Amino acid sequence: MTARTSGVLPAGLAEAIRGTAEDIAAVLRTAAGPEGEPRRRSEAGGGARSEAGGGSPGEAGGGSPGGGRAAGETAPGGAGPGGAGHGGGLPVPRSTWTVGEAAAHLAQANALMAELAAGHERPYGDGTPGSLAEANERALAGFAERAPGPLAEMITAQAAAFLDAVEERDPDEPLATPLGGMNPAVLGSYLLTHMLGHGYDLARALRRPHMVDAHRVELGMPFMIQVMPRVTDPDAVAGLTAAFAVRLRGGSGFGVTITDGLVRVAPEPPARPDCRILTEPVTFLLLALGRIDPWPAIARGRALGWGRKPWLAPRFPTLFRAP
Repeated sequence: MTARTSGVLPAGLAEAIRGTAEDIAAVLRTAAGPEGEPRRRSEAGGGARSEAGGGSPGEAGGGSPGGGRAAGETAPGGAGPGGAGHGGGLPVPRSTWTVGEAAAHLAQANALMAELAAGHERPYGDGTPGSLAEANERALAGFAERAPGPLAEMITAQAAAFLDAVEERDPDEPLATPLGGMNPAVLGSYLLTHMLGHGYDLARALRRPHMVDAHRVELGMPFMIQVMPRVTDPDAVAGLTAAFAVRLRGGSGFGVTITDGLVRVAPEPPARPDCRILTEPVTFLLLALGRIDPWPAIARGRALGWGRKPWLAPRFPTLFRAP
């Protein structure tokens, strides 16, 4: 169980939220050179860390599955082809979004989280990955800013607004979110996890070191465990019966039991799992969020599976759809 020292959030969570927002802002500021001049991609910095801290950006995945914009097309808010006037038009790997769009989404999402932390209900999809994606696109269409510099300031300001608002809540107060009711601590874990996923994307796009580490992943686990049943892929689990014991190397563990497609998640592993999975924490988060693929992680020893049905290990991440 996560320790709580004082206030509403568990120990270290507020610092992780603030630090992650600041790290993302620092990455975004590298998109422009001195006096706001855009940097060419080759000038945006050295190779970013891969999922476990080494290698080239290409190791963590291929290009955008949706193909992105055609060369020469102007991105929203851009000052030239692809938004090159402020660096926001660079493509985000494994995404149809540009840097400017991903950063705009983060600024909007942090503002939404601050509103939820203040106790306001804000309808945003129906909780399914598809509806959340549609809500994201509608929100982006009504928000013109794509320049990394101003968006960096919005991301940190809204993270600070969340921390101010959440401290006014009762620790057990239920708060409405796009992924169901959560107490303030789990909502904070949600905000952190969301920033880590998109922060990783931005760091890769701009060839900067990412900000995902084992400590931050561990602080995000309360959200991950609570939300997993909601983001199950119905087609992937249809007819499946299996029990998984999952543990982060050097950290916490949890159990997932699937009975004919019905998914239950518990903070403790099952007594007799079919498959045991041990994974490096950063790799776990990136697998869970769909940023990397299982087999390369297994080949590098960053995720291991064994037990009565070890072949279920590479299948496990595919049972869920990241929202």
